[in-house]
Amino acid sequence: MTVTQGIPVDALDFYDDLAVENTRAWWQANRERWEQSVRGPMETLVDALADEFAEARLYRPHRDIRFSKDKSPYKDHQGALAGTAPGVGWYVQVSAAGLLTGGGFYPTGPAQTADYRAAVDAPASGARLEQIVGRLPADGFELGGERVATRPRGVPADHPRLELMRHKHLVATRQHGSPPWLPTPEVLERVRADWRAVRPLVEWLTEHVGSSAAPAGR
Repeated sequence: MTVTQGIPVDALDFYDDLAVENTRAWWQANRERWEQSVRGPMETLVDALADEFAEARLYRPHRDIRFSKDKSPYKDHQGALAGTAPGVGWYVQVSAAGLLTGGGFYPTGPAQTADYRAAVDAPASGARLEQIVGRLPADGFELGGERVATRPRGVPADHPRLELMRHKHLVATRQHGSPPWLPTPEVLERVRADWRAVRPLVEWLTEHVGSSAAPAGR
């Protein structure tokens, strides 16, 4: 089994420094630091979780700046997704703010959002999701994801699960910051516990949203 030694505090410092000078020249000068303090420890962490959850991939550090006013070339965090379907799975991230864990889905096409809302609308599956997300705040998770301002077209104002229907995508995240256990092997069990806590959400989304996913383009 893969053994993790934790996420070095320098991973947070790296992103603090990157915020000051987000340039290609700075990145190239600090690439080895990124490899040692960020990429390597994150890969080791998700590899150690793969036997229980799913194989994970680290997202690229480069930003897509083609249609963005912000031309900073590099992301201000390093994320990894252990996917069960395109856009669906468990997530872990390190940034200047510290460690973030969670799970959910970001749609890879409009069919996923449509199927998500259809499942929320259906009495049995909608009630089940309501139960799942209702338990998450007690475990320290915050429900998020992009939502429409009022309600989706055709959805009545008195829909019993209107707040869930408003979501275009749905994620549950927990921000840990920089606890004393972050640079220790304990980080593995902490992330494992969080991913277990959001397993019912990931499984619900995999069942009701995953089958409609378009090929991932991220």
